Amino acid sequence: MPASRLSRTPLPGIGHRYDLTTREQRLLSVVAHRDGGRTLSAYRADDPDACALSMKLTPGEAAYLIDALMPSHHSPNLLHTTDLGLVAERIEVPVASYWNGRLLGETHMRTETGASIVAVLRRAEAIPSPPPDFRLAGGDTVIVIGTREGVEAAAEILGRE
Repeated sequence: MPASRLSRTPLPGIGHRYDLTTREQRLLSVVAHRDGGRTLSAYRADDPDACALSMKLTPGEAAYLIDALMPSHHSPNLLHTTDLGLVAERIEVPVASYWNGRLLGETHMRTETGASIVAVLRRAEAIPSPPPDFRLAGGDTVIVIGTREGVEAAAEILGRE
């Protein structure tokens, strides 16, 4: 039986779409909206272009579903940022971004938005707590934590051309 596959597609202004093709060749799709909500869709086995089920979940409902899908070794000590009014989001730095090649400290991210960049993912490497002299690159994925408004403002700053 073929292996399962996951693909991620950015949806500008909306969020990201994740498509999972299971080992049984069933297609599931999740659209992760910027506001924290999710749209979950399942497609028919006989016609993968025909949606059999689609439901919109609030951010709270999505968090409950995520908790239900966590493995049994899930640690209760992990911080659930949604319980605190915070969100953590991955934001890609576009190649055409003004910040491509510039120092992280020049963004004044925390001062301008109240959100913090807690890590940068570059290719297969994770850079936790990048310092202000860290040079951003197009294609980097930054992990930002803050209020929903702060994270959205951070995304706007990083997407600036």
